[in-house]
Amino acid sequence: MNKRQHHAVWAAALTLALHAGALWVAGMRWGDSLPTKPARTQAVLVQMLPDLTDKVRTPPATSPPEAEPQVVTAPSVLSAPAPTSEQRVLASMAAPAAPSAEEWAFAARYTLKNSKAYRHTWGQQVRSMMGTAVEGPDQGMVRFRIEIAPDGQLHRLQTLWSTSAVAERLARQAIEQLPRLPPTPTGQPLVFEKTIAFSAFAHEDPPIYKDDCKPDPPAFSNPFAWDGRSPLSRAGPARPAPPDPRELQECMKQLPQDSIEAESARDRRLLEQWGSVRPGR
Repeated sequence: MNKRQHHAVWAAALTLALHAGALWVAGMRWGDSLPTKPARTQAVLVQMLPDLTDKVRTPPATSPPEAEPQVVTAPSVLSAPAPTSEQRVLASMAAPAAPSAEEWAFAARYTLKNSKAYRHTWGQQVRSMMGTAVEGPDQGMVRFRIEIAPDGQLHRLQTLWSTSAVAERLARQAIEQLPRLPPTPTGQPLVFEKTIAFSAFAHEDPPIYKDDCKPDPPAFSNPFAWDGRSPLSRAGPARPAPPDPRELQECMKQLPQDSIEAESARDRRLLEQWGSVRPGR
């Protein structure tokens, strides 16, 4: 190789080296200008477990349970404790007083309304001998059918119904121990029904006599009833015949003056029958 060729080779090699260097520098700058992706990171969760060997070796000291705080309330002066069944006082009603001699004398001569005064006085005498009625299962009522002989002796006694065996037993014992009673007012056997109330909330009210001379209202009769044979007819309501003036005058002589207790009892019964708890009804 001559000298000229040797210089040409070195010139070509130097040119290639310069170009390669320029390209490398350009590539470095272009790479820095490109956006770089963030590096992917991975998180590792490490759970620290307690050392079980220490717990097995030395058990932890247990503290005593804390006592619950007690709430103390001041006693209220407005609300009183409700009484129990043992503390509640049971209601009671003492036996009424026995009829006096004057009451029996009046009953022995009063003939109106099936010897109304005699029947009432007899029931009051029986109830007075039964004692005090106390609230509870032993209280109740008993109804008898009684027949009294003309001389005042008991001829027949029949129990129609009873709501308390104790009340029936006490009533029968009182009837068996009745004193000698006056003769019946009419001189005939006296047959009637009587209810004896042995209760802490019921008592025998005195009767009212002022209406005893009035005729009894006619019994109800069904105007549409028919026996199937007689001719059909519709009868009007029966009207009681006016009383004889002489008989009415004799009847009025037997009527006593009603007591205040009898009037009050009558007003109470009417209020219980016709009264209403709803106003305006």
